[in-house]
Amino acid sequence: MQDPLVFLPGMMCDARVFAAQTTAFSPHVSVVVAPVTGGDRIEEIASRLLDGLPRRFALVGLAMGGVVAMEILRRAPDRVSRLALLNSNSLAETPQSAGDYEPMIIKLRTGGLEDAVDMVIPPDSLAPGAERGAVQGLLQDMAVHIGSKTIIRQIRAMQRRRDYQAVLRRCQVPTLVMGGAYDRLAPVKRHELLAELIPNAQLRVLDASGHLPVLEQPEEATAELFEWYQSTVPVS
Repeated sequence: MQDPLVFLPGMMCDARVFAAQTTAFSPHVSVVVAPVTGGDRIEEIASRLLDGLPRRFALVGLAMGGVVAMEILRRAPDRVSRLALLNSNSLAETPQSAGDYEPMIIKLRTGGLEDAVDMVIPPDSLAPGAERGAVQGLLQDMAVHIGSKTIIRQIRAMQRRRDYQAVLRRCQVPTLVMGGAYDRLAPVKRHELLAELIPNAQLRVLDASGHLPVLEQPEEATAELFEWYQSTVPVS
């Protein structure tokens, strides 16, 4: 293992969302968890991150972090040695879907952070079971740490995001597309589309996970990431 590994969290999430993965990878490779909070647009966030990231790196993006990862790939394809997109979406928002974010912004502006978290990542987008409550609790805590104003900026950036299908068709690095069977925010069909766009992409759907497999099934998600990171040639 040589290239540093860069993790990009999802909306409302901080480094704790990748705690299991950073613990597993840290003995083997330099690990960076880079926040996706530095701008009002996806392009601005990606540009600021590139200024501080290593010259070449493997890139893992979760949900909104995956969108930022696609923008990094668009801007600096020569710096990305491999790519993993987790529970993400390559499509731009439609006017209707962009408008669906507005009630969340209203909640955040009026002090309803807890309700807003459940609107952004509804409980039923996570797998059922004993771990769901713990994941929801961590989500709430991470959102408090990030703060309502920053989350609103993240939502605005996502509302304005571009379509990345053409970028992914040009991707030539080993790529993992991973999602959860219970994820209704980025459903399996969306992951299948991502994998079809990217030459030689590897698709993995975790049956006991939803929108946050790195938290819901950390051992299985980490094992998939290790397999991806250790691959020396694009997989078919």
